[in-house]
Amino acid sequence: MEMTGAEIVVRCLQEEKVDYVFGYPGGAVLYIYDELFKQDKVKHILVRHEQAALHAADGYARATEKVGVALVTSGPGVTNAVTGIATAYMDSIPMVVITGQVPTHAIGQDAFQECDTVGITRPCVKHNFLVKDVKDLATTIKKAFYIASTGRPGPVVVDIPKDVTTAKCEFHYPETISMRSYNPVVKGHAGQIRKAVQLILEAKRPMVYTGGGVILSNASELLTEFVRLLGFPCTNTLMGLGGFPATDPLFVGMLGMHGTYEANMAMQHCDVLVAIGARFDDRVIGNPKHFYNPERRIIHIDIDPSSISKRVKVDVPIVGNVRDVLEELLRLLKETRERPDPQALKAWWTQIELWRARDCLRYDRSSPIIKPQYVLEKLYEVTQGDAYVTSDVGQHQMWAAQFYKFDKPRRWINSGGLGTMGFGLPAAMGVQLAHPSATVVCVTGEASIQMCIQELSTCKQYRLPIKIVNLNNKYLGMVRQWQEFFHGNRYSESYMDALPDFVKLAESYGHVGMKIEKPGDVEGALREAFSMKDRLVFMDFITDQTENVFPMVPGGKGLSEMILV
Repeated sequence: MEMTGAEIVVRCLQEEKVDYVFGYPGGAVLYIYDELFKQDKVKHILVRHEQAALHAADGYARATEKVGVALVTSGPGVTNAVTGIATAYMDSIPMVVITGQVPTHAIGQDAFQECDTVGITRPCVKHNFLVKDVKDLATTIKKAFYIASTGRPGPVVVDIPKDVTTAKCEFHYPETISMRSYNPVVKGHAGQIRKAVQLILEAKRPMVYTGGGVILSNASELLTEFVRLLGFPCTNTLMGLGGFPATDPLFVGMLGMHGTYEANMAMQHCDVLVAIGARFDDRVIGNPKHFYNPERRIIHIDIDPSSISKRVKVDVPIVGNVRDVLEELLRLLKETRERPDPQALKAWWTQIELWRARDCLRYDRSSPIIKPQYVLEKLYEVTQGDAYVTSDVGQHQMWAAQFYKFDKPRRWINSGGLGTMGFGLPAAMGVQLAHPSATVVCVTGEASIQMCIQELSTCKQYRLPIKIVNLNNKYLGMVRQWQEFFHGNRYSESYMDALPDFVKLAESYGHVGMKIEKPGDVEGALREAFSMKDRLVFMDFITDQTENVFPMVPGGKGLSEMILV
C-alpha cells in the first residue's frame, strides 16, 4: 500500500509509540499536520514558540525513559528551535526533531522560509539528515530514533522537504536497524574493570563522583548499591542530582562551582576517585591544573570515549554503558572477601565530617525579608521531597540544587550544559504531560520566566496544573553576583526596573496568581497553591536583592579555593 511522505512520518511516530509531539505548524510541514489531524494515537501539543517545543520535548524525555519529539517548520521555525536543540545536545538528551524544508528543487535558491538546516544544526546535534527521496524516509526516521537513544544520547534532526511529504511510496518500517559507522560500546573492558576493583579495594581516601550518565542509563539503584556496599562518600554533579539519594548520610552534597565545602574538599583530597557518567567539566572541577594531583588515581566510566581524559588525565578508563559496567563492578566486589581498609576509611570520614561542620549553606534565618533559600526549604517540606522540579538558569537554579533534596532520579530537570534561560516553564509542560497526576514545580526568577512566559497560554489550553515558584529579586541575580564580586559593584544592565505585575499577568492567562512578601507567609502560600490540584498557580516571592549563592569557586580558580559565606 502506497503512502505519502506525510503519512509515513506519522506512521513512523506511531510505530515508535510516540505519545506526544511538541510543535508549531507552518507552510513546509502542513501536510504532516494534516495527517496528524486524521489520527488520534499521537497527540500534538501546540506551543507558542518553537524554542518552547524543544524544551517541552526535552523535559518530557528527561522525566521519562523515552525519546522527546518536536516538529517545526522551515526557516524561522528551525532557527527558533536551535536554542532548544543545543540545550538537549549539551545535556545528552534523546530527542528527534522533525523540521520542514522548502521543496527539493528550491533548496539553495533562497526560497521563502529557507535555511540550511543541516548546516546550522550540525554543531549542536548528535546527527542530522536531509531526506531527498520519500523511499528513504521511514528508514531515516528509524535511524534517528536509534541514534538519539543509544550510546551517549542526543538530539537528531530529520529535515524533510515539502515535496517529499507529498510524494508516495510503499511503507515499510524496519523492526531493527544496524549502521556500519555507528556501533556504541556497551560492555566495559573486563581487564579494565578488574583494575578498577583493585584500585577501589586499595583506597584509603576514596570518593565516588557521578553525573548525568547515571540517570540517563537508569543506573541509580546500582549506584546506590555500589556506594552503600563500600561505605564511600558520594557526590553528584548538577546533572546527576537524584542519581544517589540526597538524604543518605553517605551523600556529601553537590560539588563544583556552587557545590558544598565538604564535597569539593573531599574531591580535591581523595586518593582514589571513581568518576561515573560525568565529564570533569569546568563548572565541576574548576581549574584542571589546580585539580591535578600525581598521587590521586582516577577511574573513569563513560559511554562516550571522547569524554575520557578530555580535561583530566585518568588512570583506568572504562568505556561502556554505566549500568552494564556497574553490574560487573558489583559482581566482582561481591565475589571477593576483600574490602578497603576500615580504619583508613573511618579516618577519612572523620575529616569529611569536620569539613561538613562548616555548614557552608547557612543563611540568615532571622531576616525580615524573604530569603530564597528559605522558600526552597519550605518547598521541599510541603512537597515532601516528591515533586518533579524544573528550573531556569541563575541563582534560583543553584539554590534549588542545594536545598531541595532529590532522592530519586529524573526528578530534577534543568539546563546544565548550555544554561538556557526560559527552559523551566516549557520543560515543566513536558514533565506534566509525561506524569499527569504528579506534582510539577517550576523554580524560576523574574528574568528567566519572561523568556518563554507566553507558554502560560499553552498551559491554559492543555490544563497543565504546574506550580511556578518565582524568586523575584528584581535583578539578573547571578550576573549581579559576579558584578559585585569581580566588577566593583558596577551593576551594568542587571537591574530589572520594568517588571510586570506577575499576579495580574498570570490571571490574564486564566491562572491563579499570588504575591508573597513576608517570610511568615511563605509556607501558607505554598500549601494553598499545592492544594489547588487542577490549577496553574504563579507564586511571586519578593526576595532579598542582596542574597548571593555560596559557596562559590571563582572562574579560573581551583576546586578548594571557595568563597564561603
